[in-house]
Amino acid sequence: PRSPKSWFHFLSGLEFDLATNLVGQPLVRQQVMKGLREFLENSNPVKPLVMSFHGSTGTGKTYVSSMLIRYLFQRGLQSSYVHHFSPIVHFPHAEQIEQYKESLKRWIQGNLTNCGRSAFLFDEMDKMHPGLIDVIIPFLGPSWVVYGTNYRKAIFIFISNAGGEQINNVTLALWHARKDREEISLQDLEPAISKAVFENPESGFWKSGIINEHLIDFVVPFLPLKHHHVKQCVVSELIQQGLEVRLDVVQEVADSIPYFPEEEKLFSSTGCKTVASRISFFF
Repeated sequence: PRSPKSWFHFLSGLEFDLATNLVGQPLVRQQVMKGLREFLENSNPVKPLVMSFHGSTGTGKTYVSSMLIRYLFQRGLQSSYVHHFSPIVHFPHAEQIEQYKESLKRWIQGNLTNCGRSAFLFDEMDKMHPGLIDVIIPFLGPSWVVYGTNYRKAIFIFISNAGGEQINNVTLALWHARKDREEISLQDLEPAISKAVFENPESGFWKSGIINEHLIDFVVPFLPLKHHHVKQCVVSELIQQGLEVRLDVVQEVADSIPYFPEEEKLFSSTGCKTVASRISFFF
């Protein structure tokens, strides 16, 4: 992990990168920067930083988490201090949940002993077996030492599509009420996310002590993307692939994506997720 002296440069670089490359998510920028700034500038935090990303597919959750990790650790996602869990890959069988709990607890404990400034990413929390995630509760709270490990400088990020539909509905209602996405606040969205994610028996957070003990520091909602955001994604993708930015291609790719609701066709159903594959049809 980077040295504290470089936190200032890290934060400035990340803020610039988010402002330049993350489309249509002012609330995400604000929440992520607030969380990291408060956490990294405190040389003695009382607990690890715990953030939970929510939103529909293609809105930037994985993109932002990868960007954070890239800035925090010199080898990014390849760093031995970064640990990435996917329920489908790491915890596929419901009948082995007790075994998973034990190995997950040991893995986190061992890696925090090795490096207190580690990062743990939990993907697709909506597909996580309820109860499994609670084994990490002792590592998330404001206690001094756990299992003989000082772990308060770790970062935990939970990523979930759960709550996406509710975020979309609230964003749509606010659009009808003439409220611009720049004006949407966390207070507008939190009740809907809470109901969809934390009170939902299908969710990995169902009846979780992580919620009951208020261990998540920042809930980060990703809003649905509009047509002009998708066009920005197309331009970025063309540049990244070293292809010519042709306006006709930008328009056609953006138009080829399905939008909802049926009447207004305001928001992309897949965010920017299918942009890269659709560009290949034109070259």
